[in-house]
Amino acid sequence: MGSDAFVREYLLLGLAFDRLEEGFVDAYTGDPELRHRTENAPPAAPRDLSHIAQRLRRELPAAGLSDERTRFLDAHLRALDCSARKFAGDDIGFVDEVAAYFDVYIEPGNEDDYRDAHRRLDALLPIRSSGASLAERLQAHRKTEVIPADRLAECVEAFSSALRDRVRAVYPLPETEHVEYEVVGDKPWSGFNYYLGDYRSRVAINSDLEQQMSNLPRLIAHEAYPGHHTEHCRKEAGLVAGGQGEQTLFLVNTPQCLMAEGLADLALEAIVGPGWGLWAQEIYADLGLRFDGELAEQLGQASAGLLSVRQDAALLLHDRGCSHDDVAEFLQRWSLSSQERARQSLRFLSSPLWRAYISTYVEGYRLLGGWLAQVPVGDARSERFLRLLDEPLVPSSLR
Repeated sequence: MGSDAFVREYLLLGLAFDRLEEGFVDAYTGDPELRHRTENAPPAAPRDLSHIAQRLRRELPAAGLSDERTRFLDAHLRALDCSARKFAGDDIGFVDEVAAYFDVYIEPGNEDDYRDAHRRLDALLPIRSSGASLAERLQAHRKTEVIPADRLAECVEAFSSALRDRVRAVYPLPETEHVEYEVVGDKPWSGFNYYLGDYRSRVAINSDLEQQMSNLPRLIAHEAYPGHHTEHCRKEAGLVAGGQGEQTLFLVNTPQCLMAEGLADLALEAIVGPGWGLWAQEIYADLGLRFDGELAEQLGQASAGLLSVRQDAALLLHDRGCSHDDVAEFLQRWSLSSQERARQSLRFLSSPLWRAYISTYVEGYRLLGGWLAQVPVGDARSERFLRLLDEPLVPSSLR
């Protein structure tokens, strides 16, 4: 089988999963005839999809593709085989499921790290009322940062414009690229990028969760500049235009996701860097809003020690069989979140499609952040981030 025929079979396999679970195909910008073919055909049996993925893995070495493309496709075929077997009802342990999907092995976090993060947060938040717990003080502080609903749209546009200007100066984008923002509700996530192809994205922001001033710059950087939208645009202009048709398909529960989420979670630091708090403070001031950027940045640094809490919650739920109530209590205790936030996180962790996805944020940030930190801040760091935007890397590539 030639390389073009092999990639076509891979695309048909991936597109078939959307018939089993709507939303499995996050984005597809390739030949519309392949999409029509899968949409008009009866849904495939999951066991058949597993057999196809296994066959393609066996045939991959003879497909005539570069080592880089071969490694990418092998990791993704392994992930699709696991998804197919899960859809078929196979009993796959949660840690093994995450390893097959995302090319990483996960372990529980360290509660001593969580306690240290709590101590650092405690030192940053003065006690303003007798007997107030750290969680109560943190939640009270977050209330002061809530963006008024009628100001959200202009804040989004202000940060999108500011970040776009910075990104285009460092990582050139096609002149026609564009992001449209919309506010939605009843979703298990805070924001979502729908890449539409032709350098266009629609970014949805969840209105069910109050948007906070300290989080909004990170959210826009994550979803748009230089996060998901920027990555999609550059890969479409580079890899897809260069003939790598497999890059027209972006699938949930594959190594692509871990790479993309790790990149996006590092996006604000990559494009603004230390001092992003004061940078954001000036933008809010231009809008007539008060924001303590220095404190926000310090709180963010202290909270980094809680990175693994949500993954631990997933392990408790899916690996150790803990109840939803116990997991919600765990989230409230260690992430210092409100009951509402904990239940929203639990909703995400309980979704059949998204239950393992939390590891893309935790392990993606850890792996990509460590890889970027191997070089000094400056041009070398920017060049490494550019590789993440432009190359078909998988976690094992960085390791």
